[in-house]
Parts: sequence; C-alpha cells; structure tokens
Amino acid sequence: MEKRLLIIGGDGAGMTAASQAKRRDPKRVVRAFEKGPVTSYSA
Repeated sequence: MEKRLLIIGGDGAGMTAASQAKRRDPKRVVRAFEKGPVTSYSA
C-alpha cells in the first residue's frame, strides 16, 4: 500500500514537515496545499 501524507499550509512549518517526511521515506507521496499565492521554500 502506498504511503501518503497531506500537508495543510505551505508556510515554513508545513514545508519542513513535508521535507522531513520525504527524507525519512523517499517513496512516500507528499502533497501540500496552501490557500494563499505564496509557498515557503525555506525548508
């Protein structure tokens, strides 16, 4: 079964959680949703 993770919020904390999840399990599918026009690339 495919592991999936949904991140709500594209601020620094959301992108950090997404990048940590991918580092721990590169096969994991990670999707991030942000309602505003800007997503943080600081992670």
